[in-house]
Amino acid sequence: MNELLLWLGRVAGLGGLLLCLVALGSRFSGSHWVAGFQVGTLLQGGTAAMVFGGFCLLAWLVENARRG
Repeated sequence: MNELLLWLGRVAGLGGLLLCLVALGSRFSGSHWVAGFQVGTLLQGGTAAMVFGGFCLLAWLVENARRG
């Protein structure tokens, strides 16, 4: 479980970062829509993924601190 939290946090954070970069890049190019989604929706989804990744890594840190 401990290793799953670590990798889930890394993957979610990286995926969220990539999603935010796609949203920002498309918005700076003047587009409001990407693959049928509004750019703001993609940005919120990317932010949510990064927050979820941060919580997974926090849970991993707490579990490692308990083990000593």
